[in-house]
Amino acid sequence: MTSAGTQSRPVALAVLMALVLSVLAPGPVRAADREVTFAHQDMVVPFRALMASGAIEKATGYTIHWRKFGGGGDVIRAMASGGVQIGEAGSSPIAAAASQGLDIQLFWILDEIADAEQLVARTGSGVRGVADLRGKRIAVPFVSTAHYQLIAALAEAGLTQADVTILNMRPPEIAAAWERGDIDATFIWDPVLARVKTSGTVVISAGDIARRGKATFDGLVVDRAWAARNRDFLVTLVKLIADQDAAYAAKPWGEGAPEVTAVAQITGSTPAEVPASLAAYRFPALAAQASPAWLGGGAAKALTETAAFLKAQGRVQALAPDYGRFVTGAYVDAARK
Repeated sequence: MTSAGTQSRPVALAVLMALVLSVLAPGPVRAADREVTFAHQDMVVPFRALMASGAIEKATGYTIHWRKFGGGGDVIRAMASGGVQIGEAGSSPIAAAASQGLDIQLFWILDEIADAEQLVARTGSGVRGVADLRGKRIAVPFVSTAHYQLIAALAEAGLTQADVTILNMRPPEIAAAWERGDIDATFIWDPVLARVKTSGTVVISAGDIARRGKATFDGLVVDRAWAARNRDFLVTLVKLIADQDAAYAAKPWGEGAPEVTAVAQITGSTPAEVPASLAAYRFPALAAQASPAWLGGGAAKALTETAAFLKAQGRVQALAPDYGRFVTGAYVDAARK
């Protein structure tokens, strides 16, 4: 018995080593790994209808854990912790994340913000221009594109951050503070933007600032290591988003469209608010995504310029040597084939 047991050990060891190697060896994603945690926000974009439809899960076979966050900074922190593999963030938090060395890649431009974010002053506050904000209380989610735009607008008007009181609030907190009368102004996006405009005046928009050379966008970013193991998922995701954006562009949705209902449910907007909110953004088509304007160079340039601005304002401590490393057109290129 001792002899037989001894002879069986090499066989058992060989089987064990084969099992270990099969686990460690690179290869297709196993069924048990076909799941992803996806962080999103409340921006009113066509992608929300795609999320609600279940089409991504059906086309990929993945289980998707959708998690809603109040701002891009929160999304980036969740990705840094390892709890989120894909997330939505604005160009400002993406630039900050790249500056801090977070190993992520921007692989899709979700929207060009255009006029979808605006600085609104409360009626009766006496604010008619940015220069009138001196001494006022302004709410904005910190490290968001709106925060970046607010600082840029103040600087252009000759104001410093010390000349105003900037309060770090998530969108729902801004809505509540506005209702209480605790703030004089906010730089924010829909659905909160639509609410505050009913008792406020638009002072400046992201589009105005973009036309002066500081364009902003929202994008999808992915953990680089996870992306390498899940390439097919990302290619399919890009195709589906592109098709959804194209369908919206061909025939924008009216208030009664089922897609509008889906967008409203996810974002917290009302169906009546959704069509105008969608119209405030621009959604780059698949071909445009790969162009020099976006993933082909423009996005990296925007991140570089945004990061430099954030460093000058003390929002990041150091700059990355190359922001192009954090942008990839690989999945868009594959989707176009």
